[in-house]
Amino acid sequence: MREPRSRALLALLSSARLLLAGFCFIVIEIATHDGTCSPKFNVLFLVSDDMRPQLNAYLGEDFPSSTHPRMHTPHLDGLASRSLLLKRAYVQQAVCSPSRTSLLTGRRPDTTRVYDLQHYFRSVGGNFTTIPQYFKSHGYVTAGMGKIFHPGRASNFNDPISWTEPYYSEDNHHWVEEQKNSWFAVNDEETKKFPLPDQLTAQHAIETLTRLAPKAKTGEQPIFVAVGYHKPHLPFVFPSSFLDFYPREDVQLPKNPFAPAYLPEDVWSDFSELRKYKDVADKYGYGAINTTLPNDVVINLRRAYYSAISYTDSLVGKVLQTLDDLELSNNTIVSFWGDHGWQIGEHGEWCKHTNFEIATHAPMMVHVPGLTNTGIVTEHLTEFVDLFPTLAEAAGLPKIPLCPENSANIATCTEGISMVPLMKSNQDIDWKTAAFSQYPKMLIDGDIMMGYSMRTYQYRYTEWLPFDMPAYKPFDDVPVYVVELYDHAVDPDENVNVADFGSYAAVRKILHEKLSQGWRGALPKSG
Repeated sequence: MREPRSRALLALLSSARLLLAGFCFIVIEIATHDGTCSPKFNVLFLVSDDMRPQLNAYLGEDFPSSTHPRMHTPHLDGLASRSLLLKRAYVQQAVCSPSRTSLLTGRRPDTTRVYDLQHYFRSVGGNFTTIPQYFKSHGYVTAGMGKIFHPGRASNFNDPISWTEPYYSEDNHHWVEEQKNSWFAVNDEETKKFPLPDQLTAQHAIETLTRLAPKAKTGEQPIFVAVGYHKPHLPFVFPSSFLDFYPREDVQLPKNPFAPAYLPEDVWSDFSELRKYKDVADKYGYGAINTTLPNDVVINLRRAYYSAISYTDSLVGKVLQTLDDLELSNNTIVSFWGDHGWQIGEHGEWCKHTNFEIATHAPMMVHVPGLTNTGIVTEHLTEFVDLFPTLAEAAGLPKIPLCPENSANIATCTEGISMVPLMKSNQDIDWKTAAFSQYPKMLIDGDIMMGYSMRTYQYRYTEWLPFDMPAYKPFDDVPVYVVELYDHAVDPDENVNVADFGSYAAVRKILHEKLSQGWRGALPKSG
């Protein structure tokens, strides 16, 4: 690729905002700061499993808990400082495969028809284009490693069509015994001989970036490298040195270890995922509503969760440092997200599997060189389905169209919107007015109800409806099983369900109508 011969020519190209195909690709009206014209942006796609926004970058009203130690997350905080930091990003379902499928296809669970850890979207929903597949179709080398899609049959073993390179899955055989408990701090020296799975993934990412860097740097061959870390997913297995950041005396119990007042028992989650580990099992009950684990167990689990987050942060840092060392940072978009929130004793709940704020609210940030370098923080409501169209636009690829009502036979479309406008004009922008999540629940008689949850700027409103799983839709003309309403202006921890309070009758009616309109009704009017 020939470089501009003078600064004057570069200024002319930049001011004219020209896209010169085959010679120079200027995306989003920017050029790299080293005075050269940039080819297609590369993409580093970073993912963490079960990480709620427990990062210093989220401190304030968007932090997931009011009782916490100071978090040690320097690398993710650093990335946030040069990214569009999405303070209010919401997943479409708080469990791994549905959430990842939704984000990676840009479509919601009722379109992907993935609500569990077994079904594969191409089999039950449609042959939808994924984010890496889209970049692959536009000439990118796409390399995936660790946990990007949910592994196994839920993704036909990591969705092979999405990748140009063989998918990398780490060896985990050495640490089988340690993973039978809910948490385990391993000896740091032993990890040098037997690296933990996420350490292997980080090393593979470094080797992959190093191998692909020469052509990626010049623009001869753009790359999309997806790196998925398993932690802080259960079991919390991490090098013991990370416990040093969280002295036991600094770790506190949650302020609300009880179910919200007036919460119907039918919607309770019994956190069976945690109870399968031998150190918890059913020693402390069976996860019934308003039962709690002993205080020392809660403290230890919270401390281990924080340590697993800092461990993940350190691995993110190694890969980001490699990007700098290879001189790829100036032409590489970097995104980071956790696949959903997580409960560590709040409401007496554990894991995800709910529609509470703390389960559906997750971290997300997007760095675009030249556009977000000084950091942009937004409180606008965003959703995980928004990432697909955002990355496409930021990379200068063709715009992803909005899906019609029935998109089962349409390969490439989205049920989200690009967040690039938030990078350009964050404050007085016409934006979506609500974010939508959902979660299915099986009742004692075997019937399924679906909890459709909507987050506005002040409220979380949820209706639990009888759901016809074979038809993938709620029953028509049936009464709502359960309604939840939480007013975040006075109750940010969602401790009181005010759905049946007379003083909220008018609010409930308005929110019911808004939820009935669905996500399309919440889109920006200008869009």
